[in-house]
Amino acid sequence: MTVSIWQADDSQEIREVDVLVVGAGLVGSAAAYFVSQTGREVVVTDARDLAMGASSRNAGFLITGLDSYYQSAIDRYGRDVVREVWNLSRRSVQYVQDFAARNNVPLDQCGSYLLAETDDEAREIEVAARLMNEDGIPCEFLSEDPLNRGYCAAIAQPWDAAIQPYKLVEAIFRESGAELISNNEVYHLSQTDDTYAVVHTRKTIFHAQHVLLCTNAYSPQIDPYFVGKIIPTRAQVIVTAPLKNGPVLNTCGYSDYGYMYYRDTFDGRLLIGGGRKQNKALEGGTTDDRITDPVQQVLENYLRERFPDVDAPIERRWAGIMGFSVDGMPLVGRLPDKPRIGFAVGFTGHGLSLGAGVAERAVDMLLNDAHPGAVSAERLH
Repeated sequence: MTVSIWQADDSQEIREVDVLVVGAGLVGSAAAYFVSQTGREVVVTDARDLAMGASSRNAGFLITGLDSYYQSAIDRYGRDVVREVWNLSRRSVQYVQDFAARNNVPLDQCGSYLLAETDDEAREIEVAARLMNEDGIPCEFLSEDPLNRGYCAAIAQPWDAAIQPYKLVEAIFRESGAELISNNEVYHLSQTDDTYAVVHTRKTIFHAQHVLLCTNAYSPQIDPYFVGKIIPTRAQVIVTAPLKNGPVLNTCGYSDYGYMYYRDTFDGRLLIGGGRKQNKALEGGTTDDRITDPVQQVLENYLRERFPDVDAPIERRWAGIMGFSVDGMPLVGRLPDKPRIGFAVGFTGHGLSLGAGVAERAVDMLLNDAHPGAVSAERLH
């Protein structure tokens, strides 16, 4: 972020805090919650406000796992790493479900289908299902389309769910008891003392014993360490008006290797997201959250082709900026030249299913020097 000398001339109030969390989305709010469980003072600051980024602009899917099919993840990361991250995702999803239950956050335990759009994808998900079963994940491979909408096959994960993501973040933050300082851009990080880091923000200069950056897509704007490691990536969505005849899915659908996704909303609309596969050059590397005509056209065509029975007009369109890590897995670590400043970033579109567990590991690393395991940024070094 940049802040002009007119907005902040470094004469701001200096404030000493135990733990400063930068970023008030799902991960930042979960981190604040885990810090609060240790009895430490925690302050959260954000350039905008609570959950105003991707945390409230996503589809609200609680789909356990990584961003690629199980066998593809094994090929990329190794089986032990995939098992560990799957268990981490299960833990994250359980945390989210517990937060939702305690705070009456709308959640539909509708399960999910990972759907194949081609015969090749169907063969891949059949292999994925077999390997998942071998590793104790009780999914079911379906050789036919469970939705009768032209798909080729599916993996059923009945434990997955759909949630209202904005209300979820509100609930987590409320439970954290943290103080929120909103509309407060960070413009400089430093550490010249072994006992604290200095964070210059537009309103305050913080002297913090520990700092945790939960800035995801915006991390490269915070510190050059993240350049090339975190790639901002735009995701777009359409939502229809309420459907006259009720829900058409009763599940979370995820297809074309995750490039398309769809669900019913809690007020009876149909949500469809994706369209990035055909427009990667347009959607990658940007923090501009405006919608674009090429992606919106893909989504409209998908609505007509896969859901011809839906005659409700499109009533809302939006975009959000995801933070893709360079290797597809979250990154937890410390800035190399600023060891009092840690980070938990790079959720690659799966922050709801991985964020809480990763935040817990990041807090344990920051406060107790615990190793964060497979999500450690050391793997990139």
